[in-house]
Amino acid sequence: MASLFYILDSKGAPLICRSYRGDIVQDPPAVFQRRVLDEEEFRVTPVFEEQGHTYCFIRVNDVFFMMVSKINTCPLQQIAFMHSCAQVFEGYFRHVSEETVVDNFVIVYELLDEMCDFGLPQYTEAKVLKEYITQEGLISHLLPEEKLNVKALPPAVTGVGGGTPWRMPGKYKYRRNEVFLDVVENVSLLASPEGETLSSEIVGQLKMRVRLSGMPTLKLGLNDKAMLGMTGRSGRLVEMADVKFHQCVRLDQFESDRIISFIPPDGNFDLMTYRTSRKISPLVHVECTFFSKGSTQVEMTITARTTFRRNTTASFVDILIPIPGDADKPEAKCSLGRLHYAPESSVLIWSLRNLGGGKQFSCLCKFHLPSVRSSDPKALEKAPIQVKFEIPFLTASGFQVRYLKVVEKSNYEALPWVRYITQSGDYQIRTH
Repeated sequence: MASLFYILDSKGAPLICRSYRGDIVQDPPAVFQRRVLDEEEFRVTPVFEEQGHTYCFIRVNDVFFMMVSKINTCPLQQIAFMHSCAQVFEGYFRHVSEETVVDNFVIVYELLDEMCDFGLPQYTEAKVLKEYITQEGLISHLLPEEKLNVKALPPAVTGVGGGTPWRMPGKYKYRRNEVFLDVVENVSLLASPEGETLSSEIVGQLKMRVRLSGMPTLKLGLNDKAMLGMTGRSGRLVEMADVKFHQCVRLDQFESDRIISFIPPDGNFDLMTYRTSRKISPLVHVECTFFSKGSTQVEMTITARTTFRRNTTASFVDILIPIPGDADKPEAKCSLGRLHYAPESSVLIWSLRNLGGGKQFSCLCKFHLPSVRSSDPKALEKAPIQVKFEIPFLTASGFQVRYLKVVEKSNYEALPWVRYITQSGDYQIRTH
């Protein structure tokens, strides 16, 4: 429970001050300047205590957000709330800075009144807040047009919430009720020239787009592999770590029966993120061999092999092979796709489209160097090869959705759509 909320400039001077309880007699900006700005950097902590008062702060660009409490409170809650405030402000005036905070101080106070009540966090969903607090009207005549990106300013709304502040009852109605779920995994991997995985990481997201009428409850069931991974039960490998849910998910129900149940926000949002560091085999492996042809000509053989299942097709695979910056006249002959030279980054890019699984392709490339570098072609094998790809209908971790159900009291028919996409992150293959 916070007593004060401050936005301070880079020198610690207050730009915004909102008092919720009126029980602070200290001078918080002076304390902040002494304990943070004037202190040695290695001694500064985001949470500190001063004469029985708890201070929490974060830095957002060139300003500081600070909350002060006199009674026992949860610092993590206050830090999370300040980050949410920053995201909401960015939704209103794009960039949070000293200038934009001063120019939009009226809307900042309106938002703080709705987002926090008597020091307790309330509503932090920008979509809902924008329906009640907007920026046009009188303010549109006072501020430059580029500072504004919302519509009209009604009276301040107090206590509009309920159990679902991210979705207001009686507000949404669609002729066609649909919900879209994208399971997107980004694969970062480092492989040896022989194709052995040296390190790998998968970062996954469940992205949703909701177009549903009323107040529906969605239930999402995951495959057993993913479920066991998130529980971390003894005797089984923990497949997933750093699992984070959107605030709409009922965590108590997930803990009891392992079903993700929630009343979703309207529109686009991230339902869940996760990470796994379990070693996986390379989805695409590339071998590259250099040969010297005379004193200045180099011949290179590139072999690309896909190891994902045969009934899956990659939308694209781009293979980036580094070559010397003074290379000239690259010529290529590829069994599939095309190879072109990007002189600005000194790489050859082999572009493949609609590449099936379990396939192997090769490319022969010749280029000239203006001077003799070395009689050993291995001297050219230095920087790793980078691979970029996108593979639909596949998850590298094995994550799958067993079902997605929509339940609403009017019993309308909803169409759920689930799609899987695996993309490359930092995907590299060593050449030596």
